[in-house]
Formats: sequence, C-alpha cells, structure tokens
Amino acid sequence: MVDSALSGTARRPRQGEPAAARVSRAIRRIVSSSAAREVAEITRTAERIQQPVTTGRQIAVTSIRGGAGKTTVAALLGTAYAHYRQDPVLLVEADPALGSLPLRLGAETLRWTTADLADIVEPQMSLLDVTGYLVQLPDNAWLLPGSQGRIGAMLDTAAYERVMVALRRYFGVTVVDCETLPAEVARVALSAAQARVLAAPATLDGITSTYAVLQWMQGLPPHMIAGTVVALTSTTSRPGIDVEDAAEKLRSTGATVHVLPHDRHLAAGGALRTELLARPTRLAATRLAAEVFQLSQKRR
Repeated sequence: MVDSALSGTARRPRQGEPAAARVSRAIRRIVSSSAAREVAEITRTAERIQQPVTTGRQIAVTSIRGGAGKTTVAALLGTAYAHYRQDPVLLVEADPALGSLPLRLGAETLRWTTADLADIVEPQMSLLDVTGYLVQLPDNAWLLPGSQGRIGAMLDTAAYERVMVALRRYFGVTVVDCETLPAEVARVALSAAQARVLAAPATLDGITSTYAVLQWMQGLPPHMIAGTVVALTSTTSRPGIDVEDAAEKLRSTGATVHVLPHDRHLAAGGALRTELLARPTRLAATRLAAEVFQLSQKRR
C-alpha cells in the first residue's frame, strides 16, 4: 500500500493528547463521579449503535473541499460501527483520485476496486464469495478501495450505483468515503444514502462555505438536511474561531452538528489506531456514529 521508502519517513505514532492531560483526566475521574456518568453514557451510545436493521444502512461522508477531514471521519465511523455491531460492516472508497481511506485503515495491500467489483458481484453470491474481493479489517469490517494507488482510476455513477445496490444486502452498515462536492458520484451517493455526514474544518472559511451548502440544502426535499450531520473537526489545538458558536450557527439551518476535538494522533495522518486516540476524541466519535446511525434508521 505504501512504498517502503516513504513508509520509512513516518515517525512513531503519537498519543492523541499529551501525557499531562491524560494524567489530569485520570485524577479528576478518581475524585469525582464523572467516571460512572461516562460509563453510563457509553453504554447508552453503544445501545443506539447496536440497533438491528432490516436492510443495510448506507452512510455517505463528503466535504466541500479537500483537507476537511472527510476520510478521517469516514474511518472513525466505520471503526466505531465495526467495534459495536455484530453484523459485517463495509467501508467503500468512492473517491478514486488517490483517496487515502486504505492508508487511514492500515490496509497493507489492495486488490479489487469499487469500479472492478461493479462488474463482478452477482445476486447468487454469498457473503463469503463477496468478501473474497474485499480487504479484511479488524472487528468483522471490510474495505473496498477506490483505486490501487494509480492516478487516473475512474468511477462513474452507473458503476457506483450497481455496486452499492448489489452489496447492500450483505452488510448491516456501509460507510462511503465520497469525492468532494460537487462531484457527480458524491451527489449520487448523498442522494441514495440513508444518512449523510458533511465534514468541515473548524476554520472561518470552512464554516462559511459549509453554511452556504447547508442553506442550499434547505431548498431540497426535507429529508436531505434532516438526515445530514456536520462533523466539525478542529484541525489545531487552538482554532481561530469559537467552535461552539460556529456549531450553533450551522445548527440554525436544521442540520445536526457534532464537534470532533483536535487530536494529535489523527493530525499525524497515518493509520488510525483507536488505542492512541485521546479519550475526548473516542467519546465524540462514538456519539457521532450513534447520531448518524439513528438518522439512517428513519429513512428506508
């Protein structure tokens, strides 16, 4: 997946938050009742994610520009669903232009792509047949990459629709890492999904452009914005805006907004290792996953 000469440039993965912050949080949990409340919240959140589905739920993740944290959010969601659910979970990369989802998920090798599988899957295939063309991940999760690390890979809307319709019955939840808007495949994915996530950086230009997109979505059928969650990601430890005020402004459009705090491990851009995430990041990502899944349950 990654050339050995390039992989040698990566530093050792860092913890998501400094040691002092981890120690301080541990002490506060010991001397207060916050630990019990936290456990209770995690239990409730897990129960929301574990709800059974009658047909596979498809969740599309996109953004309006690169560098917004779209692929990171998709990886966090897929990892959360795979951890808490018992049925198979699929992560699809519908961004063939050298997308980074396989890197984020720690895939070492790639084989078949989304475009390839569109011409392979047949109704009589079993789950075992289908997973033979996918990249296996931990916790009963599977990856379908968008390219094989080559520039020029193509994915048209017809191929995307074929593969998504064909795979839906095999997986309880499918998370799709789309192209950035307004790409054609991204628009099709957003329209067909039961829930949508719009990744936005916690910057002034990120908030401004995201607010404009949400205002545009207000003119679409009501289920579009009602089924959309904005994942507002803090790209630095000291954002240049008031993140909570910005989140409230975005909520005024009717969309749900979740804030993902800055995390040093995520900021490094390598393979996602959940044990290295800061605790606030894990909690925020799990809440986001539960909210998005519940929204997906409201639409057939």
